[in-house]
Amino acid sequence: MADELDELIDFLSNGSPQVRGAAADIVRGLTGDSDGLRSLAARADRALPALLRLLASVGAGGAGEAAADSLVNLSQDAELAARLVALGAVAAAMDVMVKRGGEQPKLARSLVMLLVNLTHVESGISALLQVGDEKVQGLYVAKLVRSFCRSSCDSEDEDIFEYIASILVNISKVEAGRRILMEPKRGLLKQIIGQFDSTNQLRKKGVAGTIRNCCFEADTQIQNLLSIAEYLWPALLLPVAGKKIYSEEDTSKMPPELANALSHERESVDDSEIRERALEAIYMIVMQDDGRKAFWSVNGPRILQVGYEDEEDLKVMGAYELIGSLLVGKGEIEQDQEQGEDKPQ
Repeated sequence: MADELDELIDFLSNGSPQVRGAAADIVRGLTGDSDGLRSLAARADRALPALLRLLASVGAGGAGEAAADSLVNLSQDAELAARLVALGAVAAAMDVMVKRGGEQPKLARSLVMLLVNLTHVESGISALLQVGDEKVQGLYVAKLVRSFCRSSCDSEDEDIFEYIASILVNISKVEAGRRILMEPKRGLLKQIIGQFDSTNQLRKKGVAGTIRNCCFEADTQIQNLLSIAEYLWPALLLPVAGKKIYSEEDTSKMPPELANALSHERESVDDSEIRERALEAIYMIVMQDDGRKAFWSVNGPRILQVGYEDEEDLKVMGAYELIGSLLVGKGEIEQDQEQGEDKPQ
């Protein structure tokens, strides 16, 4: 069996397209079970470069798709993912996606999934961010965001780029990634937030996770966050606003983007993880003085009060309560001080 597998790997580089295609199909099948993955992992020094070459070769057609699928399965192993990054897999995936993704949507989808796995390792994140080269740093990320925002589709089967949501969560876990996403001139975070309206739950959850991660920079980036407040507050507050239709008294104290949505019946966000991520982001924003003032200015405390009344998930309720304790400790004191400035002593 060992000799046969070695021969199969050799066939991936055969001069005949038919032979390469047949070999790639067999390898893809092997990566579908644990025994096959172990056998190929033991020969990673030969298998990985051969699959990458096949992926990048012009005119690979179905063989390229099979190679991509094989790399997706193999890269679920963190050690193999790191080895692929060292072999230039991030650049190869981006190059092929840009050049052939439009003609081969299945290939593009597999390449996005490959990048998800590669950005689970630190070296993969650095490669995708293009850290160390100021001239091109963030270029790959901008291309992915463009594809992500341009391709939103209500049908999950046709949503080629939905897994970019997971890539954005991965890269926003590191400071360098957050800075690229939050750079005002690029406007990437604003574009990403726009995808929160998607009916695709993977997109929605990825956007919520990315916003939440970016809010770890709130202590130094609060003004950048507030500069996109008309997009940010609806993405964070509507999922945790509960189900009730708000009174005119409540909505009169809100900006139109919140007031309009909360004046009508709406679908609730059933995914508790999305609600929790939104609340975690709000907490980090209101920890900052300017963030807290902005939160009061959109009637945020009232929205959380109503949302808390409808909440049933204990973990999410804890996130509401954490914000409440912060507002009681700081926000209400600030409000009283502002209102009391003109009062007689």
